[in-house]
Amino acid sequence: MLLAGDIGGTKTALAAYSHGRDANPRSPLVETTYPSAQYPSLEAIVRAFEAQTGLRFDHATFGVSGPVIEGSATITNLPWQMSEAQLSAATGIPSVRLLNDLEAIAHGVTVLAPEDLHTLNAGHPAPHATTLAVIAPGTGLGEAFITREHGRATAHASEGGHCDFAPTDALQIGLLKYLGSNGEHVSYERVCSGIGLPNIYAYLKASGYAQEPDWLAAQLATTDAPTRAIVNAATDEQRPCTLCMATINTFVSILGAEAGNLALKVLATGGVYIGGGIPPHILRFLEDPRFLAAFQRKGRFAELLARIPVRVILNPKVALIGAAQHGLDLLSRDE
Repeated sequence: MLLAGDIGGTKTALAAYSHGRDANPRSPLVETTYPSAQYPSLEAIVRAFEAQTGLRFDHATFGVSGPVIEGSATITNLPWQMSEAQLSAATGIPSVRLLNDLEAIAHGVTVLAPEDLHTLNAGHPAPHATTLAVIAPGTGLGEAFITREHGRATAHASEGGHCDFAPTDALQIGLLKYLGSNGEHVSYERVCSGIGLPNIYAYLKASGYAQEPDWLAAQLATTDAPTRAIVNAATDEQRPCTLCMATINTFVSILGAEAGNLALKVLATGGVYIGGGIPPHILRFLEDPRFLAAFQRKGRFAELLARIPVRVILNPKVALIGAAQHGLDLLSRDE
């Protein structure tokens, strides 16, 4: 039996699979979601899942929101530290693997169905393309890529979201100066994620780009989820907020530029996949020409970028699916 998990600061999703030729990472035997903060450790959640299902496992693969170094990880936004050896000893599961969550998403991309994706650019993928890229603005900004060789896909994690932000127009230069005025490092994550959206909003507000509505000011003063409030105000058909729409449009331009950067860095001629929690909620902004214009504005390589397919991942369970796919692949190789 395989246990797969998507471990995040807010929630932990676990799913059980019976290994065999018919095993499908998209169809678990049972799946449950737990509030992460209510448990002292991942081991405690695993024990709760086993008690609930009556199942026991001989392999587990967990996608975790943080870097995995030599089998150990610290979860972003949780006081959990874990290692493969520690988890194996504490749970009694003989084989445990930890993956960065973007690495898990990359594995999931390989088994997504057409209905799980929204195409922004159909492009013309290279007939024998071996590389795909994943960029995912959620709470932070994750980046990963996939290589294919001899019929086998391998996912590679990165911390590319922490690279230096490179502005592409006067407005973005002003944003960089605004955020870096105290000497702090300004990464792409600080302007292209759930963390970044309020930073863009604050800059546009401070620069007098548009007036902040009183109703939104009152809402932002009391909410602990400013990014959600900004996105909701930008997409509200009854009373769309000009300042919030400008914030999302700036975010979209930055995301397009960095997605194009990633595509060039790994030569992702097989396609770029946009994951994370934000993109599915702003599809109409991503469909605006400004996203693909920023993606393709790469000088001599604009024509190459125009040929690369770009798709938004709509399936919110892609990281769990990817963790399961990784685990099932490992079990198949051990046979």
